[in-house]
Amino acid sequence: MKRTMILLVACLFAFCWSSAVFAVPKGKTLTFSQAKMGAVTFDGTLHNNAAQKGCRDCHNPETFPKMKQGTVKITMDKIYQGQLCGICHNGTRAFAAKGNCGRCHKR
Repeated sequence: MKRTMILLVACLFAFCWSSAVFAVPKGKTLTFSQAKMGAVTFDGTLHNNAAQKGCRDCHNPETFPKMKQGTVKITMDKIYQGQLCGICHNGTRAFAAKGNCGRCHKR
């Protein structure tokens, strides 16, 4: 009985953890259509494959605390300062945001 309970708790923990970790899972996209330069589409497959440490790299109390669109105001100034998307899109970990507008923004 104790072994069954431990297995059940472990499965429940794994399910809750996995569903919380993937804000935009592989095969899904999230589009930010309010950008003045054109819509930005966040590709879950691309970012999950490229992430070296996982979703918690970005979804943490300092960067994107809630995994819900619209909870953080994203501006290019913040990105250029190395915040938000700019944590990775700095030219080292991923392509630099500055000077590469068309890689994210599509009209």
